[in-house]
Amino acid sequence: MTARGLHCGQGLRNSPRSPAEPLRPRCLAQDKRLAGCAPLGKSLGLGGGGSRQPPAAPAPAATLCLASGVPAAVSCHPPLASAHTRFLPCKLRGPDRCGQALLQIGMNMMALPGGHHLDSIPVQGQRLHFMQVDSVQRWMEDLKLMTECECMCVLQAKPISLEEDTQGDLILAGGPGPGDPLQLLLKRGWVISTELRRIGQKLAQDRWARVHSMSVRLTCHARSMVSEYSTISRTSSQEMGQAEKLLMDKCSELSAVTERCLQVENEHVLKSMKACVSETLSMLGQHFGQLLELALTREVQALVRKIDTSDNIYIMESTTGNLFSLTQEGAPLCRIIAKVDGILCLADILTDDSHSEATRAEAAAVVAQVTSPHLSFTQHLTSFLENMEEIVTALIKLCQEASSGEVFLLASAALANITFFDKMACEMLLQLNAIRVLLEACSDKQRVDTPYTRDQIVTILANMSVLEQCASDIIQENGVQLIMGMLSEKPRSGTAAEVAACERVQQKAAVTLARLCRDPDVAQEAVRLSCMSRLIELCRSPSERNSSDAVLVACLAALRRLAGVCPEGLQDSDFQQLVQPRLVDSFLLCSNMEESFV
Repeated sequence: MTARGLHCGQGLRNSPRSPAEPLRPRCLAQDKRLAGCAPLGKSLGLGGGGSRQPPAAPAPAATLCLASGVPAAVSCHPPLASAHTRFLPCKLRGPDRCGQALLQIGMNMMALPGGHHLDSIPVQGQRLHFMQVDSVQRWMEDLKLMTECECMCVLQAKPISLEEDTQGDLILAGGPGPGDPLQLLLKRGWVISTELRRIGQKLAQDRWARVHSMSVRLTCHARSMVSEYSTISRTSSQEMGQAEKLLMDKCSELSAVTERCLQVENEHVLKSMKACVSETLSMLGQHFGQLLELALTREVQALVRKIDTSDNIYIMESTTGNLFSLTQEGAPLCRIIAKVDGILCLADILTDDSHSEATRAEAAAVVAQVTSPHLSFTQHLTSFLENMEEIVTALIKLCQEASSGEVFLLASAALANITFFDKMACEMLLQLNAIRVLLEACSDKQRVDTPYTRDQIVTILANMSVLEQCASDIIQENGVQLIMGMLSEKPRSGTAAEVAACERVQQKAAVTLARLCRDPDVAQEAVRLSCMSRLIELCRSPSERNSSDAVLVACLAALRRLAGVCPEGLQDSDFQQLVQPRLVDSFLLCSNMEESFV
């Protein structure tokens, strides 16, 4: 099992792996799982966006967007990195910048890449064999040579276009592997949605020749997808057949109307026809999205059924890994997985100790994706809420028994996402002694050895700290000292991803401290451990917080909470500059401060 990407605390894996590949630890700083929250795949949407090469066959790399219409910009699941990017001082000024820093804290709390032609010619010795075989088989052997020659003729006759985007025309090299309907749908879906976007762009520029040629090509891609998927799936429903017919009818209509536009010279007539083309293009996008969702739902359902019915551990782990790969394609596929009772299937895996740790870790990774707080829909989570206690219990156990940092990371990331769901999840964790399990893990370098993992832990602690009874458990397990250590989190490699992870750890540690210090005992313990001195240092020294505005605001808030309990722990200058003024004024003072403790 390789490293994968999680919505929650950052990043995940994109690498394909063999079904029987064992789970193994690796340097997560180089992974896309929690490395500053790598994007979870580019958009397969019906809208625009940057150009991109088609995904390679081993693993889909496009994010599916089933939205209808042809928007001007790509509709995609927001990359988590955007939620953690620091606001540069040169971008905003004054209260606006402070407000953006406050907004970023909220976002961070939710987060918690010609020889073959010769080979095909039979030598003379093979001719005797060919003469003895069936004529149809002989014709099929020769057909390959004939089509290759035909392709060469077409290429030689192709005109050199002055269009700047001609080289960007989409070609599916090799095509999906045989018998792989999900790969087919994802690849063809990406090509068709990109063509739709390009047609919309050319239509806006009134480049009718390109609009028509691309419409013809779009029809070919759509027909290929329908034909190839029908061949692979071998079964079809009335609903699927109707969706396929609607799509192909709209493709034909688009080709016909754009061809008529080529023959019109009157600008007023063209303007009226442009609205018709735009409406046809929009309807085509809707029919394409409906067909794609129907097909993907059927394939995901088959995948979940395969997990439910299989007794082979390698097949189960491999299929669960495939399910995880689909979650990286974006919110629509996460919704589809939940819609077909994928959550129940994952709960069964997590709660069954007979499954290997690797398989349960795969299931935890899928749970982390499906429960991401960045997903805008929650209707699909009804089945999850019904099984939340069993899932939370299994994840805590997986954290406690994890044999590697990667397993712990996946399980803790799933828990971190779950704590955003409902206060009930935090209460469950409290009853299951989750604080003790997490704090003990922090001293185990085999399980917790990166800022990415500490990011998950402090996210859980921050969300649990809203419970009043959490404070006593924190004190009992020396949690204040651990949080104090997180305020000093430093990157080891200096990479942008690790630096961003350290910023998140510092910021969430300050938020946790501010919440816990409602309890006088926690506040006194924090003062005894010199937390106020560290908070002042983070406020006054930009390099200590990597000039992060979000860390600054969180530290100011924690310092003010502590000052309310123990004002004698502050010098007069600190009180006058960091506590007494409005938060925005203290923020401006510290954000413009040079390296100084005066």
